[in-house]
Amino acid sequence: MNEKREYDLIAFDMDGTLLNSEKQISERTLKAIDRAVEAGKIVILNTGRGPAELKEYLPILPKVRYINGLSGGLVYDRTDNRKVYEREFSPETVRKILEIGTQEDAMIHFLTDRSIVQMDQWARMDHYGMGQYQAMFARVAERWENICEQYFADPFPIDKLNLYHATAEGRARTEKRLRDAGIELEMAEAETTSLELSPVGANKGSGLRALCEFLNLPVERTIAVGDADNDRQALEIAGLAVAMGNATPEIKALCDVVVADCDHDGCVEAIEKYLLGENLNP
Repeated sequence: MNEKREYDLIAFDMDGTLLNSEKQISERTLKAIDRAVEAGKIVILNTGRGPAELKEYLPILPKVRYINGLSGGLVYDRTDNRKVYEREFSPETVRKILEIGTQEDAMIHFLTDRSIVQMDQWARMDHYGMGQYQAMFARVAERWENICEQYFADPFPIDKLNLYHATAEGRARTEKRLRDAGIELEMAEAETTSLELSPVGANKGSGLRALCEFLNLPVERTIAVGDADNDRQALEIAGLAVAMGNATPEIKALCDVVVADCDHDGCVEAIEKYLLGENLNP
């Protein structure tokens, strides 16, 4: 790591990073983002969330033009309203995943430009370790009566599929079944019992690399900031890997530096110290 290297782009994970424990972006962070963009830097969202889950945050982030969303499955330009990069599961692959995923007590979540869950599972999100997101899902997600039955009746490509398990042990069993089945996909653990599934080759790192190619920007001139396993690939390829203070021990060990946690403006520290080069150690 070279703290004095100049960086042009910073990529922020959302949950546990840019968002605090109340799922809000602090005023200090918003001001730091604006100042970074005004200084000619690029600030992007580097998130497992899709367009539906980001809709309520984008109005307060007018200077964030590019989104690496759906864990690298969909990279898009907000300003020109165009996709830069996209990877999708075929309906056949989705069917195989669901046949395995439904062997455990798990809540199914489809993500494209839409967000789709099953009504009775949404009503019990606490059971799946996702209670803090229930109100957001009520605002942005379509709630189907029977997600498998309705999908099989009218299948379509899906960018990302999440399985929110009731237990960590159930998640581990699903991971093993998916590996044993030989389905080509990317798996990342999130939250305490969640499993995020993306098409093979789609992860936050590949999405970040695709955006850098689009912008003609060396990936070595980027900073990635995150807290969890699904940030790993982006952290591994970025020029500087920054862990939040609330990051998992594995992510902290992987990263070059650790900043304050998501409730104490760690993202402001990442912007000021590493992106803008303020208050660097001599």
